[in-house]
Amino acid sequence: MGRLAARIALLVVAVSFAAPFLWVVIASVQPGAGLSAQPTGEFSLGNFQAVLTWETTILPVINSIVISAGTALITVLVAALAAYPLSRYELRYKRSFMLTLLFTTGLPLTAIIVPVYSMFYRFNLYGSVPAMVLFLAASALPFAIWLMKNFMDGVPVGLEEAAWVDGAGWVQSLVRVVGPLMAPGIAVVGIFVFVGQWGNFFAPFVLLDESEEAPAAVTIYTFFSQYGQVAYGELAAFSIIYTAPAVVLYVAVNKYLAGTFNLGGAVKG
Repeated sequence: MGRLAARIALLVVAVSFAAPFLWVVIASVQPGAGLSAQPTGEFSLGNFQAVLTWETTILPVINSIVISAGTALITVLVAALAAYPLSRYELRYKRSFMLTLLFTTGLPLTAIIVPVYSMFYRFNLYGSVPAMVLFLAASALPFAIWLMKNFMDGVPVGLEEAAWVDGAGWVQSLVRVVGPLMAPGIAVVGIFVFVGQWGNFFAPFVLLDESEEAPAAVTIYTFFSQYGQVAYGELAAFSIIYTAPAVVLYVAVNKYLAGTFNLGGAVKG
């Protein structure tokens, strides 16, 4: 009975997630789709043709890739450098620092967006994509450092000591020994940050003033008119196109991320 109840609960959760996605798929290929899209014999790619324009989809998706990839790259690099001493050295205030990182991971972005907006406006950074990327990277760093440190703890120190005996410094051991061995962990952190920023609407909406710089998460609101009307078919088609890059990225690295740190015999001999 317990197993049956668990399966029923899982089925309910699966249906809850699958039903909205099914509506998106149906509405995207139905001409004149409404809020209650139903399977019919009508099929059309007109919704995709309507949204596949430079201003509506292509440029916003490119902006999303630039912002998300830039944020992920900066976050991974800084998190690796910050996690290395936390993992390898006995620091006096390491526990307090780690607890501070854990606290800041629960700090919502909306709680600091007002002072951040004031700072951007004061230093003439409002509307600057590089400045916003640095802010997003800083906001993602606490959890990234926490994850990176835990992955780095799984790499035996003996491997680095062997590299030190051969004359390598800490930078060389980090790049040539620790980095390759914890590559799946680095990929996890990078994808986590990338996907998180891919769906970020609030920060770009507040900190960017030009529509040409807005990512796809911000341009979704263009499908809602000021009179409450919604182009459901075009919105569904745009949602599929918008979701595709993140899904493709996950599928491409899924097999790679499934690997584990197979270091059992790395320090033998």
